[in-house]
Amino acid sequence: MKLQRKNRRALALGALAVSGALALTACGSDDTGGKDNAGGGSSTAASNSSIKCDGAKGQLLADGSSAQKNAIDAWVKEFSQACGVQINYKGGGSGAGVTAFSQGQVAFAGSDSALKPEDVAASKKVCSGGQGIDLPMVGGPIAVGYNVPGVQDLVLDAPTLAKIFDDKIQNWNAPEIKKLNPNAKLPDLKIQAFHRSDESGTTDNFTKYLKAAAPSDWKYSGGKAWQAKGGQAAPQSSGVAQQVKQTNGAIGYFELSYAKDMTTVAIDTGASAPVKATVDNATKAIADAKVVGTGSDLALQLNYATKADGAYPMVLVTYEIACDKGNKADTLPATKAFLRYIASEDGQKILTEKDYAPIPDAIISKVRTTIEGLS
Repeated sequence: MKLQRKNRRALALGALAVSGALALTACGSDDTGGKDNAGGGSSTAASNSSIKCDGAKGQLLADGSSAQKNAIDAWVKEFSQACGVQINYKGGGSGAGVTAFSQGQVAFAGSDSALKPEDVAASKKVCSGGQGIDLPMVGGPIAVGYNVPGVQDLVLDAPTLAKIFDDKIQNWNAPEIKKLNPNAKLPDLKIQAFHRSDESGTTDNFTKYLKAAAPSDWKYSGGKAWQAKGGQAAPQSSGVAQQVKQTNGAIGYFELSYAKDMTTVAIDTGASAPVKATVDNATKAIADAKVVGTGSDLALQLNYATKADGAYPMVLVTYEIACDKGNKADTLPATKAFLRYIASEDGQKILTEKDYAPIPDAIISKVRTTIEGLS
């Protein structure tokens, strides 16, 4: 009897050792060499401990919003390290992402504007028995960056922005800009306005703001494709930001995380003071959004014309687009696990570190519930 107990105990200990080794292999393997494991552990391994892999394997292809790419890159690093899944997110723009999703080329897509009825209809061909749905995941302000020597605290309002990006105000010392900036030394310098060359949800949200806040000065119908006159085009948020950084007299729009090392415009909304593009100020505006999607779709309606103190009105919400039903069997576990992670409390915390705004609790809790039902 004693011998049998010893054998059982030895077997149990052996099983624990094997399972522990397997757990470490599954959740701690990466291609960064031994540096992360020096000293018996790392903060990265600790932060990964809450990620549930749940059978995730293989690789995922995804495309879409370039505005969220800095967030996606950070999430992919954590998730891939924990679960060993390779995720290739191209970040080719919202239009490219929705097209790729509708053609069944990607497991999920990112878009800075919700699916249109024709997009939903197209998605039904690839989502067997279901359709594409919008899951709000990343928030943030659309910053307006500029490159004007000697001008550090520029204030603009919606009508002036509309005229600048419609080629109706062409010089930095124009009367409209002087009126908003009486103490600034505005140079006699030509304005170089940059917009997106690709179809972009950032463009869609930027022009929705101009339509809502300056309807008499912005007469275009809006959408992902740029419609206004004049200006110069560059691809993706990174391309517009790069042009603004290197061009004297430039101005352009992009997500705040692309505004590193440059000055950004404060918006005169009619509130008690001009509002800067910050994560906190964007969150105040997003919290005012309403869910207007039906069923499991969680598309939001934003209030671009807000005049609330401290609310930055030029915001976007990036949606992850996935099939509610009919996901491919070989990619569903990884898609679901990744979306679950980025919607989690730990996933949303990363957004603030990367100059994005987390989705407010009342909305992200609905996202988490919806993700669990994906099939």
